[in-house]
Amino acid sequence: MDILLMVISILLIALGLLQSGKAESASGVISGGGSDLFSNRKERGGELLISRITFTLGALFLIISFIISSGIIK
Repeated sequence: MDILLMVISILLIALGLLQSGKAESASGVISGGGSDLFSNRKERGGELLISRITFTLGALFLIISFIISSGIIK
């Protein structure tokens, strides 16, 4: 179970690095360059797939962490 948790965490890190920079607009607020801060940007194609896989792996990470910490499976 520990190996599965490590694999999921490595995949989460890799997918997090692949995600597009959504925080760019947040940094624009501080510097004053956020002209398109509130524009709607929808994820499409590969971006949507990466986002959904990241969410799923995050949920699995959380569930497996709770299972390991509760001592149900060692």
